[in-house]
Order: sequence, then structure tokens, then C-alpha cells
Amino acid sequence: METSAQIDYQRIEKAIEYLKTNFKQQPSLDDVAAHIHLSPFHFQRMFKEWAGVSPKQFLQYLSIEYAKGILKNQNGKLAEAAYETGLSGTSRLHDLFIKIEGMTPGEFKNGGQQLQINYSFAESPFGQLLVASTAKGICYMAFSDDSDQAFKELQERFPNAKYQQVLDQLQQHALYIFSTDWSRLSEVKLHLKGTDFQIKVWETLLKIPAGYLATYADIANELQKPKANRAVGSTVGKNPVAFLIPCHRVIKSTGELGQYHWGPTKKTAMIGWEAARNGSLTGEQL
Repeated sequence: METSAQIDYQRIEKAIEYLKTNFKQQPSLDDVAAHIHLSPFHFQRMFKEWAGVSPKQFLQYLSIEYAKGILKNQNGKLAEAAYETGLSGTSRLHDLFIKIEGMTPGEFKNGGQQLQINYSFAESPFGQLLVASTAKGICYMAFSDDSDQAFKELQERFPNAKYQQVLDQLQQHALYIFSTDWSRLSEVKLHLKGTDFQIKVWETLLKIPAGYLATYADIANELQKPKANRAVGSTVGKNPVAFLIPCHRVIKSTGELGQYHWGPTKKTAMIGWEAARNGSLTGEQL
């Protein structure tokens, strides 16, 4: 049975899809509210509670011009922004440090036979997600409205692991990323199966702060492999940990947002949500 949070996000997702599709027409509040079958008053209130800004302000964060401006201002130098969170206001919020540890060959040999994996389902600002952990860290996080299908996809990654549905401390720490108060965040550890190149790409994605964007070329240049755009794109698409490894912050060099493993609308929602939080916390005015 769907929760009220799930229903609200489905409405928001539908509204964002409508805003994206009709961006050039600059739809009014009444137009969007009618599309998702809410009164303008209730839609405005629900959207602002979710995003922190009005739908009209949010719409500006979805423009190609805005994305191009972000890319131009940072000049593709991810290392210089590596320790910025984009979430500092009058009181400095806790910096988030995420560390990746690659699994040893023995840990994922024979389909993860040696792994004990805990998993649970949680609500996020972007819908329901499944989060899974080993004794060493988070190994998987994915958005899904279908709990059975989400668990099936996790099992396909580690078919011979032992599973237990339980919310452990590693998962709780990771889920604080969605909180507006980062004071409870501590170091988040990820325990991932991947090649050396994949691990390096995912580590580079962690250098993109919330509210910032990067291109595939930026990632390749940061790795000192300027011709590896295609390999970078493939690895970004195979990211096993949604949101914590921010592949949603990688866009096309044209400023278009591009595709996303969990759907382009969800990617749009994440980019706009982070941009709105970043802008409101730094005093930026649109």
C-alpha cells in the first residue's frame, strides 16, 4: 500500500515531467496544478514543502542556460570543489565524506557467496528506495516503487549472498544524506564491486558538490584520460549506489541533462532539488 509520501512524490514527479515537456510555454501555476488534479493552493504548498522554492523558481533550475552557467563558472575543475558541499549557511553544516572500498575478488567470487547483506526499504524525497549493506559499508542503493522487483535486482548482483531484511546503522547513516540537517552525518563507507577504473570514476563523481554539475569530459579529464568519455559514460551508468554516488550531477556538454538509470524525470528532480537547496542556503536569488 502506497504511503502519503509516495503519493505526494508521484504528484511532484508528474508535475516536473509536465514542466520539462512544456518549458518553452512557461506553464502557469494553474496549468500545472490542473495537470496533477490539485488546486493551485494545495499544489503550491506541497511543491514548496518538497523543493523549498516555488514551481516557477524551480522551473528556472531546469533550463539549459542555468546548467551551462554552472559548468562555465566551475571551469571543469572538480578538484578545487572537492570539499565544498554547497550547503553552508549561517551555521556551517557537517561536511559529508564518502569513502569507497572495493570488494576483494574473494568477496564477490561465486556470486558473493561470502557476503552477508542486510537490506531495507526507505522513503526519500525522490520516492521509495532500497538500501543494502555488507559489514564494511553500503553496497547498493536503488530507487524503485516495486519492492519485489528492487530486491530481485539486488539479488541479481550477488546471487549467492545471504540476505536479511534489517535496517542497520550503516544504512541509517547513509540515509541522513536526505536530511536538511547534516549534523548527524558521519563518514559514510561504500563497499563496491567494480574494476579499478570503475572505482576511480565513482570516486571522481564524489568530487562534484551538491548544486554543481559536471560533464563526461570533465570526469575523463580529472582521471587524466581525456579520450575515455565513452568508457566514463558507461561506468557512470553502472553506478550501483543511487544519489550517494552522484551520477545525477553528470550532464551533457550542451547543458542538456541527459538520461539516468532511474529515469530522466528523477534526475531532473534531483538536480532541481539540490540547486534549490543550494540557492536557498547561500542566499542566492533567482
